[in-house]
Amino acid sequence: MLSIKNHKDFWAGLMFLVVGIAFAWGATNYSFGSSARPGPGYFPFGLGLLLAVLGAVEVLKALAIDTGDDNAIGAFAWRPLLTVTGAVLIFGFTLPTLGMAIALPLLVIVSSFAGDEFNWKEVIADAAILTIGSWAVFDWGLNLVIPIWPTFLGQ
Repeated sequence: MLSIKNHKDFWAGLMFLVVGIAFAWGATNYSFGSSARPGPGYFPFGLGLLLAVLGAVEVLKALAIDTGDDNAIGAFAWRPLLTVTGAVLIFGFTLPTLGMAIALPLLVIVSSFAGDEFNWKEVIADAAILTIGSWAVFDWGLNLVIPIWPTFLGQ
């Protein structure tokens, strides 16, 4: 009978396997196109399959290779989970009205409270770099229609 020899790797691999299958399955609702002209389902399907294969390899490795210790999973880290989830929800709800210039730094600041170490200078620098980089990539580089400034400023 198979026994789990590395619990952390087993559960991480199982998570990757399930998420990969879910993404690949969800991508089947979109047109695949061809290799020369890929459709909207082509890339997520491939990534989903790749993630599922990597997860399956990790699960098999956790079942087959004894690392010497159990690598048991400890207590569930609720604070980081809820903090980061809350930060993403705040970002999603505030982006349309507050724009990227406020919503993205708010995301970085709120999610930084999930960790044990907090330094305002680092958080502000991270928020500024991420906001400028996101503006450069999504607005300037890709020309996506994402609100940059709050709507109350009347662009």
